[in-house]
Amino acid sequence: MKINGSQIVIECLVEQGVDTVFGYPGGAVLNIYDALYKNSDRIKHILTAHEQGAAHAADGYARASGKVGVCIATSGPGATNLVTGIATAYMDSVPIIAITGNVGTSLLGKDSFQEADITGITAPITKHNYIVKDVKDLANTIRKAFKIARSGRPGPVLIDIPKDVSANLCEFESQKPEEIKRFVPKKEDVETARELIMSSKKPFIFAGGGVISSDACNELFEFAKRISAPVSCSLMGLGAYPATDKLFTGMLGMHGTKASNTAASNCDLFIAVGTRFSDRVISDPSKFARHAKILHIDIDPAEIDKNIKSYHSVIGDIKEVLAPLLKDITSLENPEWLDHILGLKKKFKIGHTHIGSLTPYFVMREVDKQTGGDAVITTEVGQHQMWAAQYYSYTKPRTFISSGGFGTMGYGTGASMGAALSGTGKRIVHIAGDGSFRMNSSELATMKHYNIPVIIVVMNNGTLGMVRQWQALFYGGRYSQTTLDRGPDFNILAEAYGVRSYKVQTESEFKAAFAEALSLNEPVLINTMIDIDERVLPMVPAGRPIDELILE
Repeated sequence: MKINGSQIVIECLVEQGVDTVFGYPGGAVLNIYDALYKNSDRIKHILTAHEQGAAHAADGYARASGKVGVCIATSGPGATNLVTGIATAYMDSVPIIAITGNVGTSLLGKDSFQEADITGITAPITKHNYIVKDVKDLANTIRKAFKIARSGRPGPVLIDIPKDVSANLCEFESQKPEEIKRFVPKKEDVETARELIMSSKKPFIFAGGGVISSDACNELFEFAKRISAPVSCSLMGLGAYPATDKLFTGMLGMHGTKASNTAASNCDLFIAVGTRFSDRVISDPSKFARHAKILHIDIDPAEIDKNIKSYHSVIGDIKEVLAPLLKDITSLENPEWLDHILGLKKKFKIGHTHIGSLTPYFVMREVDKQTGGDAVITTEVGQHQMWAAQYYSYTKPRTFISSGGFGTMGYGTGASMGAALSGTGKRIVHIAGDGSFRMNSSELATMKHYNIPVIIVVMNNGTLGMVRQWQALFYGGRYSQTTLDRGPDFNILAEAYGVRSYKVQTESEFKAAFAEALSLNEPVLINTMIDIDERVLPMVPAGRPIDELILE
């Protein structure tokens, strides 16, 4: 049967199980949007306020559901507006497919209206990208793109489709998606890892987002119990290990806990599972885990020895690595080591200040309490992001959604919409800073139109808080361009979009407002007024060893 390129796009998306796409139309994708109109009973399209919001929504959808997120944009500025969202997904290993239109093949390379070399632009921030110049190649290209996005270390793939390709006719036959095979490690590498673990007296586990991507959280839990090791998570790994378990010691690194940073600095075996060694984790590489042999378990060989030299590495899918280790490892007991680290956990609680009548600590603990710890928390980037990471107890995977590696302000509003539409059935609570939220607050229009029931908590301290904190500590209190002494009034802004809102300044006001927001099935904004000088603690000054923490 012959169908045009646009209908091939629809059929291939349906093949891959796609039920929702996010995007913004334009001239180069008119054919695709016409096909979406004709197939609206098969694929739901969410019109965002900006292409960047579409990319972040696809990202949030993917992180919350474990499926591939899809976004669509037109050529030129439409395509380039996706770039920040694609880079965000790339840094955090999130599987999304970005479909862009382009000018007709005869106009490529001629500086045509709204033309951009989007495959050239996105080459460094995608796992792979394609420009499809023949409609006969379109179906197989889409299928390969989904396979690449999902396999190995997940990540974004871009497909650029010139307008004439989306209009041309071609024979099409439906296919079942190819099964993704797990990356099995070498047996001898697993055996060496087992020997290292069995000989360790002071093991420490550092878990990252790879544990969640490989659906290996149960294996991680059993592994930690089996070897009696304290467990820390990276920002992307939050939820991979239940924060309420006694072995969990909190995050590691610049804003890590005293217990985690001390354990990393004094262990004899540092077991990194599904994580890269970010500079925000290791700080001074020459002093990091200086008493330990480092065992690095990861699916991506490019991460091995990139930032920190490992003593031994196992390359493979985390689930496929931990499963045989659990078969071979007998229970280990390290009572002195464990008592020491858990004693630090008890003695040095996560720091928080008590400035003003409403603190971030209270806000996040109240959100935790009222949601029963069972919400999906999305964030923007800044102080509020760290407060959300520190003060909420993540007990399940895919419940903390944030831009880690790229640190994208403006990320979370789009991501919260994607998470809410991903079918998790959980309440979505979006924690935002006033600086980040204003960047993509236009997505309130999207939330209202589609009645996406996100609760937005704006931590409004009237400043770019994290930058101000650095200026206070390291720049003599010279607050250059960080004080946000200007509009908008977020409550009036919400009203303009038809979104219900509350302004709260006390604990009792926040408790009441959040409880009411939870009872509603609609988007709600809670403008939460906090002090301008609230800090994120603990904190390791840049370049210092991670056991040199500022605690207060």
